[in-house]
Amino acid sequence: MPSVRRALISCHDKTGVVELAQLLREFDVEIVSTAGTLKVLQEAGIDAVSIGDYTGVAEMMDGRVKSLHSKVHAGLLGIREKKLHVEQLTAAGYHWIDFCIVNLHPVESVIQQPSVTLEEVIDQIDIGGTAMIRSAAKNFRYVTVVVNPDRYTSVMHELRAHDGDVTYKTRYRLAQEAFAQTAEYDRVIANYLLQCEPREE
Repeated sequence: MPSVRRALISCHDKTGVVELAQLLREFDVEIVSTAGTLKVLQEAGIDAVSIGDYTGVAEMMDGRVKSLHSKVHAGLLGIREKKLHVEQLTAAGYHWIDFCIVNLHPVESVIQQPSVTLEEVIDQIDIGGTAMIRSAAKNFRYVTVVVNPDRYTSVMHELRAHDGDVTYKTRYRLAQEAFAQTAEYDRVIANYLLQCEPREE
């Protein structure tokens, strides 16, 4: 039986995500998704559940809080063969999340807009997305994390070649890329804040 049973999809760049999601559904993978991506998937006829329905907590604060939930991060971070983790996951009624497809709002493009304000940049900083990426990448032994749509084709090829699975070598490589992306994301924000003149509140 394939190890990928549940996928979390949350993408600013929707390029290719429908095709990847369709293949995951062919392998009977349950898909959980955030609002914008969920709409695209459902319009394509792909069965998916909203992250709010999955966690039991609706998105709030204008979408600032939607994926920062223990059901999401326990599912991504848990060690599958560790008895305590399995017992705690089961007791909480949670499930493993085996596949994480997340890409971030390009904050650098926001920063480069003429006359953009500090408040506008801050509002566009992705917190939940980077948290999901890091949780999935940390647990690459069990979780496949894909942050770059350019990787979808090779990942789909591997899913087909391995009957719905992804190899350890690929998960490791994708995790490295994921950490590199979040590091660059934070670097861009830190440099922007360094160059800004803070305004007294």
